[in-house]
Amino acid sequence: MNILSLPDGDVRLPVWLPPPGRGPGLVLVQEIFGLDDYLRSVAEDLAAAGYVVAIPELFWRIAPGWSSAHDEAGVAASMNVAASFDPASGLSDVLATITHLRESPSVTGGVGVLGFCLGGSLAFAAAAEGDPDTAVSFYGSAVPAQIGELAKISCPIQFHFGGQDPYIPRPDVAAVESAVAAHPGAEIHVQEEAGHAFHNHVAPMFHHPQAAARAWELTTDFLRRTLPA
Repeated sequence: MNILSLPDGDVRLPVWLPPPGRGPGLVLVQEIFGLDDYLRSVAEDLAAAGYVVAIPELFWRIAPGWSSAHDEAGVAASMNVAASFDPASGLSDVLATITHLRESPSVTGGVGVLGFCLGGSLAFAAAAEGDPDTAVSFYGSAVPAQIGELAKISCPIQFHFGGQDPYIPRPDVAAVESAVAAHPGAEIHVQEEAGHAFHNHVAPMFHHPQAAARAWELTTDFLRRTLPA
């Protein structure tokens, strides 16, 4: 367990190492469900692929150790916690984690950022405001309204959305598609039959296995191209 030193406190920072013990870094940014079995499994998969993976705890100021179930009650509870979340502080934590990985002796090569849902929005923001070497954003609900920030991004970036996402209307996704088409180094993939959080395999109300498999293959191929391990 690493410690992430922030201006308003020190926070535990879970880190997963690849089999060789060294590799490029990836900041993995959580959904509103917190550091749960799903996020841990993603970290394990990425570490097995050769990456040093760190997960900043976004809710440490308001609900330390937060993790919820993946049912309607869990969604409601997590949204209640997220309502008190300060996105600016969360972005600062993500950027601090990028810096932490760059300074880690276990990290060789660059450092990227990958996030889901809330984390997808923050991965996009981190690419605009920070210096990751690559970025992947899964169904970030804030992305369409902030897509003008794409002009500030110089690293490769990949977006994923579901075409049936009730939280991100398809016309909003189309706006992201238009912006991406005009921005070198950006790509977008829409799983038209999937809804929100379709990659989350421990959430039956969201998971779409076929869409998840396709999107993850696209993600790992993108990482191999832009942040090879």
